[in-house]
Amino acid sequence: MIKGVGHIGIAVRDIVKSLETICRVLDVPTPPIRDNPERKMKVAVVALENLSLELLEDYSADGMFAKFVRERGNAIHHLCFLTDDMDSDIRALEERGVEWLNRQPSVGLRGKQIVFSTPSALDGIPLELSEP
Repeated sequence: MIKGVGHIGIAVRDIVKSLETICRVLDVPTPPIRDNPERKMKVAVVALENLSLELLEDYSADGMFAKFVRERGNAIHHLCFLTDDMDSDIRALEERGVEWLNRQPSVGLRGKQIVFSTPSALDGIPLELSEP
């Protein structure tokens, strides 16, 4: 069952610059940046009281987030919903018309099982399901 919003995923061109700006404006500590060289991705999570902002920098030439940033600049990429029953929620959302990029969950950058929908899921915005 979907338990709530886990985070808002924001694709950025320069994670250091974006983190500095967001943390200064929100007056919150700057979180560490984790690099995943295998995926050519950097990630940082700005934890707020009831929501997290997940900043993603894709430094590959042709990755999903790199293409997104080239086309749109820094922007919200996806909404992540937490689930305690991934398989059941995948099926339920499929019954409501959601299509998946890859129906099989995989381990995400933060070490949790995740699955991404196509952008059509939320009228142009992908959704991510993640274990808590």
